[in-house]
Parts: sequence; structure tokens; C-alpha cells
Amino acid sequence: MSLSIVNTRAKLGLQAPLVSVEVHLSNGLPAFNIVGLPEAAVKESKDRVRSAIINSKFEFPNRRITVNLAPAELPKGGSRFDLAIAIGILAASEQIPKEPLENYEFIAELALSGEIRGVEAIMPSAMACAGTQRQLIISVHNADETLLVESLTVLAANNLLEVSAHLYQTQLISPYVSHLPNSLHQYPEIKDVIGQKQAKRALEIAACGGHHMLLFGPPGTGKSMLAGRLAGILPPMTKNEALQVACIHSIANKNTAENKLQRPFRSPHHSASAIAVVGGGSSPQPGEISLAHQGVLFLDELPEFQRSVLEVLREPLESGEIHISRASAQLTFPAQFQLVAAMNPCPCGYMGSPKCSCSAEKIARYQSKISGPILDRIDLHIPVNNIENRQLFQTENQQQGESNQQISRRVIDARAIQMRRQGIINARLDNQTLKKVCPLNQQQQDFLDQAINSYNLTARGFHRLLKIARSIADLSAIEVPDIPQYQEALSYRNQFNTTK
Repeated sequence: MSLSIVNTRAKLGLQAPLVSVEVHLSNGLPAFNIVGLPEAAVKESKDRVRSAIINSKFEFPNRRITVNLAPAELPKGGSRFDLAIAIGILAASEQIPKEPLENYEFIAELALSGEIRGVEAIMPSAMACAGTQRQLIISVHNADETLLVESLTVLAANNLLEVSAHLYQTQLISPYVSHLPNSLHQYPEIKDVIGQKQAKRALEIAACGGHHMLLFGPPGTGKSMLAGRLAGILPPMTKNEALQVACIHSIANKNTAENKLQRPFRSPHHSASAIAVVGGGSSPQPGEISLAHQGVLFLDELPEFQRSVLEVLREPLESGEIHISRASAQLTFPAQFQLVAAMNPCPCGYMGSPKCSCSAEKIARYQSKISGPILDRIDLHIPVNNIENRQLFQTENQQQGESNQQISRRVIDARAIQMRRQGIINARLDNQTLKKVCPLNQQQQDFLDQAINSYNLTARGFHRLLKIARSIADLSAIEVPDIPQYQEALSYRNQFNTTK
């Protein structure tokens, strides 16, 4: 029977639904039709597949060819089905055996010469394939991305002839082994930042509990340097976290195979659009907040971002995910990032000094670009002031400070305490669990009651205050936060607001 069935996978956000490529050859006038809701790139595969088969020295059937991509109601986009269609045609025309096909999944684009090219979003397909006990045949250009997926046999091929020889078992393709070096990217050292003791302490607290932070102060005081060093003191990602990050970057066609376990650091320009930051498009793609998942999102010059861009951050800052709805698809991308924002106190940046020429109206207008709800969602508000002149003249040996490794060790120990106690980091605690890990005696309640009134804390601000105190206590291995921890936590809240 002139019928073959080949397994492949479609791209649908973080999902990779199975697609059966059914190829049937029948008598009649020669034709080549693809059905099953194919988009333009899939329809164009007819010419790529025909040329690849002919240039690989196979015979292209001079018959009526019908290719059905099932299930038919699932939209099919991209060039990822090329290899599966070509294998289906060769199997239906009995130029390669049909029996082995059920043991493999094929995902790759074909060049006209028969060479196999890589495609985007290979990681979700690899993870889905791993659960089926089938082997995955892909391009060598995609192979390194898939190595994080355990219990998956990846066969990386260079051209169509190699795949056909493997199916014939005349020349088997060996399971892929990466040749990439295992070197880790070296983050800049936090001790290189001159002074700013309070800001460095806040950075450590933020790393410990996964808290968002705002750095504000005059230009040139080290705000961007501090933000760029947060990723260097965060613990390495777990295998599960690394898989999540790899999937997102694979969908966005950003290969991060060389630094699989390092947390991402994203720093979009303030001219970025809302779609670029949160994701979207006609075919929804992850934005910067999803590309920063399990890492750091740095927004420099925060008031210069469009108001619409900042306001769409409200939901992901709370829920850790972003929902994108389009006519063609409704997708959810994870967005559990740490926000680090930096800004000047006024348009010129020198508010309170003789250099400042900004009127009160201009300062109010500038600061009001950051809405109260956004500020309330940022746990730590840290002033970064000018350093003393004598600190600028100190030599490297005179500058005292801890290395990334020393701080990171404390952060790792504190996070281990959190995992044993509650299973998640402090920033993601729900209110019920927060009450259990931060029990308040009468003295503490009286202190916090006064703090709520003095600082005009909202209910959200109060709960975030408790989370910061919990992180401060964890850094010192204190079982229950007390007044000193709540005092320090309060010193990091509401230092900046739009009424100043």
C-alpha cells in the first residue's frame, strides 16, 4: 500500500503537540497537495522537499501525492515538517523501509541540496518526545540545545542521505554527544562597585528571597553596576529551572546551549514596545519578561519606558506568568523574574543639589510616570547616593568588599533554609504560609501597626515587608524574625514615592 505515517511535532507556545504526517501516493495526474491547516511556510515545503529528494539521488514519485498533517484542526506553521514529509514520501514510494518509522520523530528543515537545517522551538519538542520512548532525528545545528533533556536519544544528521542510511541500517547515526566546552560565564564582581554598602546589603537580601528592587539616585553612582551584579550572586539554576529557561529561549530562537545552568539577565532599552517586553505578535512569542524567567530583568531609566509598558508588568509581577490572547491562539508563558529597576530622582538627575534646575512641577510629572501600584509591587526601594571623594582614590587593595562567591554562598544557604521550611523562596509565599513563617507576638504587632500608619503601607506592602524580614532572618539563620529584622526591612520600603 502506498501509504506511510511519520511522527513529528508542531509548535504551540511551550507545548509541542504530536503531528502525524500521512503520505498517500495514488494514480492520476501528477500533483503534490498538503492538507491539514498548513500555513504559508508549510505550503512552500513542497518545492524544498521535491528538490531535496531529487538532489539526494532519490526518485521523486511522478504520481498524485497527498500529505495530511493530522490533527487537521491544529494550525501548522514553519519549516519544521520538511524532513518528516520527505521521509514520508520516500517510505510511501518504497525507497526506504516503513517499519522503523514508528520508533522516531523527525523535526528539521530541508535545503534544496538535501542538507538538514535547524529550526526554532526544538526544546519543547525534545521534552515531549522524551516521554514517548521514541528517538528524535534533528539537525546537528539543534542538537546541543536538546542535551538538557534526559532519557532522550538524539540523532543529529547533516543531510537526507544520512537519515535514509540510518533507516536502512546500513550506516547508523550515533547518539549525539556535545563538544561544547563546559566553561561558565564569569559575572562581574560586586566588590568592584565602590562604596554603596547599603545597596550591596539590599542586593544580597533581594538575591536571598527573590525580591524586586528599585535603585534610585543621581547619575554615575553605580546603579547599573549594582543591577548587573545581581545575577552573579544568585544560585545556579536547578535542572528543572534550566529546562524551563531553555524551552523559552528555544521558542524565541535564542540558543543558550553554552550556558545551560546560568540565570538569564535581560536589559531591554527604554524604547522597547509593550509587545517586545511582555510578548505577543500575530504568532505569539515570549517577550523580555519571559526571556528573563528564573533570572533578572533590568529596566534602566525606568520613567523613560512608556506608561503602557510599565502597567502591563503588574500581572506578571504578582502571578509569575503572562497570558497572551490572540485570534489564532491563547498562550501562557512563565515570567518568574526578579525585577531590578533604576532611575534618577528627577529629569536632570541631581535633585537636591545646586546642579538641579528642575521645577517642582517637572519633578512631580517625571516621578508620576511610575504609578503607585507598580511601586507597591517592588519590595526594596534603595537610594544610591554619591560616594565620598576619598573612596575614588583608593587602590584595589584598599577597597574592602566581599566577592560574588562569598555572598553567593550565604544566599545558597539561606535559600536552602527556605526550601526545607516552605518549598519555595520567600518572594513567592502566599499570605497563609507567610503568617506561619512570620508569627507576630504582641510587641511585634504594635511595632508593625505603628509602621503601617507612619509609612501608609497597603496590605500588599505589609505582606512584602514581612517577606523581606523573613529573608533577612534567613541570611542570619534566625528561626523567627524579630524587631531588628522588621526595622531593617522597613528601612528598605517606601524610601521613594511620587509625592517627594
